[in-house]
Amino acid sequence: MANYLVRRFILVFVMAFVVSLASFVLLYSAPGGPLEQLVALQSTTRRPDPDEIERIMKRYDLDLNLFVRYLRWLTGHPRGPIVIGGQEVFGDLQVGCLKEGQARLVYPDGRVVEINCAKPVFLRDLAERPTGNGVIRLDFGRSQQLAREQPVIELIESRLGNTLLLMGLSTFFAIALSIPIGIYSAVKQYSRFDYFFTTLTFFGSGMPTLFTGVMGILVFALLFQRLGLPYLPAGLVESNRDAVVPLLGTIKAGSFADRLWHLILPVAVLTFFNLAGWTRFIRSSMLEVLRQDYVRTARAKGVVERLVILKHALRNALIPFVTLLAGVLPTLFGGAIITESVFNWSGIGRLFINALVASDYPVAIAYVLISTFLTLIGFILSDVLYTVVDPRIRLS
Repeated sequence: MANYLVRRFILVFVMAFVVSLASFVLLYSAPGGPLEQLVALQSTTRRPDPDEIERIMKRYDLDLNLFVRYLRWLTGHPRGPIVIGGQEVFGDLQVGCLKEGQARLVYPDGRVVEINCAKPVFLRDLAERPTGNGVIRLDFGRSQQLAREQPVIELIESRLGNTLLLMGLSTFFAIALSIPIGIYSAVKQYSRFDYFFTTLTFFGSGMPTLFTGVMGILVFALLFQRLGLPYLPAGLVESNRDAVVPLLGTIKAGSFADRLWHLILPVAVLTFFNLAGWTRFIRSSMLEVLRQDYVRTARAKGVVERLVILKHALRNALIPFVTLLAGVLPTLFGGAIITESVFNWSGIGRLFINALVASDYPVAIAYVLISTFLTLIGFILSDVLYTVVDPRIRLS
């Protein structure tokens, strides 16, 4: 197994490098960014300030060659001239402003201003520019739009706790409920229990979280409040002021009860969505296993039905389910983009959407890269779990 894990981890880092390069090139090739934000802040009659434009381009390396910019983002280098034997060797290497009109400012009235980028940028000029330590040292740079000059890693850490709480609870409840419901539904096939939960799971898997979340807000937040019933908040992580809820009393803003009160509705929506898909998957897997010859043989030997289900059938039925668990790890970090947006939940998923809308590319690239890395790690963990569920499986 050790050789297998070493090969897989090498593949993980190779794939992470490819994804980082593709994400960096695609996002920075798209329109938007700090320069277009500068245009939005200026009036339609005011000419752009050349000094301000030059400052922004140097601050975010927009006047550098895209590959040089990527290296500085990934490794933190080059930082200046390359010195060998005490002598500057590659100080005169041109690394930016290779062509004129490299950046364009488009005003609301349709005017287009080509930024003069004919002044060459040499390697020695980078010594005066601030730069981070590189992504390989977990320095994802600084936010360009959402929170200017704030480190991206701090911006992610400020939202990570809310996402882990939301996704952790919903994933736990979904797994804890889907496994017994799926097993019992398969064992009692065509019973009332099976028909009820099969219908419920078809409805849950067919309804997107956007629809379910909006309907939950309309019913449990707005309608219940108008009817004078105990209602749930429509969004946010915690209240801005104390709330008086029928039968529940006064809920103080920022308290544990307040955060729990705000968690109920989004956690219920995500749990219902995951429960629907996972229950159907476990039910179909369990039905297939129950038809196998070794299950019939165990029953013919007089083994107690409970042992037949739990010892002989369950472990084999969970093997395909382990594959689904590979996606749990990146989901815990990445959050639920749609659900967080519907409930105005201050999490990682909503941060990613805001970064894309505001063209804050360092934040967006950090989200994509970390999610990709966790997805690959999740697949490795699922391979290891195969050996736990089924001892016959060996990794080599």
